[in-house]
Amino acid sequence: MSTTLEIHQFPCLQDNYGFLVHDPESAETVCIDTPDAAEYLAQAERRGWKISQIWNTHWHPDHAGGNDAIREATGCTITGPQAEADKIGYLDRGVHDGDEVTLGQHTAQVLDVGGHTSGHIAYNLSGAKIAFVGDALFALGCGRMFEGTPEQFWASLSKLRNLPDNTVMYCAHEYTQANAAFARHADPANQALCEYADWVDQRRKEGTPTVPFGLGRELGTNPFLRADHPDMMARWGGSEPHETFAALRAAKDAFKG
Repeated sequence: MSTTLEIHQFPCLQDNYGFLVHDPESAETVCIDTPDAAEYLAQAERRGWKISQIWNTHWHPDHAGGNDAIREATGCTITGPQAEADKIGYLDRGVHDGDEVTLGQHTAQVLDVGGHTSGHIAYNLSGAKIAFVGDALFALGCGRMFEGTPEQFWASLSKLRNLPDNTVMYCAHEYTQANAAFARHADPANQALCEYADWVDQRRKEGTPTVPFGLGRELGTNPFLRADHPDMMARWGGSEPHETFAALRAAKDAFKG
């Protein structure tokens, strides 16, 4: 039986989170994205972990910008979405939906969750009940739709929400308080959402992260995961869920609350 993975989360840049995932049995450590190479190297050294891999979710510089410096310092291998290989740069392995990557004896399934960027992927470690979702899904929100289409992004969110309810989701930014403000605007009668938003406010007042978050809680509160709910479709329009999602995403982009 595999040992339990150790996950070290730390803030970097303005509002990113860095993640180092360590397997004590194999002594392997993977960086989930690389927003700040110097911080990742310092955090790994502080814990006595040697970085052996990088798993990129997408090409944006605050996710792949530290790849080269970390590889130069450690000799690690880099895995990322093959669809974005030309934008990420050097990859040892380009992966697609359904591929698997390993950390010691632990296996992560690659999920195509395009929408924020066209080739965005997530890494689902089902055995550990955790998923690293980059900017595809946030607590009470989702990423901006920079490159994808509403149909694509809705299909991606549907894929994520179909993971087991007890999956713990690790997203890349501390956006939850702002997301909660829009969520309350989008779905004002949702009592569970109001309670969640109050919890978020308290956590942030204490300076405590709201990431990671449980998928189960999101299913009843995250407006973007609820775009097929009759109440949301009635409030925001659309004869198909992806149309309602598109309306929600456009409203969030313009939201000043």
